Amino acid sequence: MSSKDLIAAPAKAVILSLLLSGESYGYQIIKRVRRVSGGTLEWSNAMLYPVLHQMEREGLIRAEWKTSPENRMRKYYTLTERGAAELAEEKARWRDVQAAIRKLLGPKPAAE
Repeated sequence: MSSKDLIAAPAKAVILSLLLSGESYGYQIIKRVRRVSGGTLEWSNAMLYPVLHQMEREGLIRAEWKTSPENRMRKYYTLTERGAAELAEEKARWRDVQAAIRKLLGPKPAAE
């Protein structure tokens, strides 16, 4: 798995979490991920938009074209009820993965 794959893996959970606080458009999501991660996560349009489209097909998010404050048409994404439920499940899965990785990469090697 490349570092690019590692960055993309939690995308669904991250997007759902960001949309929990309100609607957002693609570039805004990319900027927030970069800012909140301190630059560790650098997402591109090519990585983000396929994930957004898949999540929309799954009914986790809803998209709507709106005029931005700058008078530009942008596609804004919002969380659905189904997406909020999925976020809770995703968080639980990532906590389990995080705990396992912490044990495996901790100061002592895992006992076999």
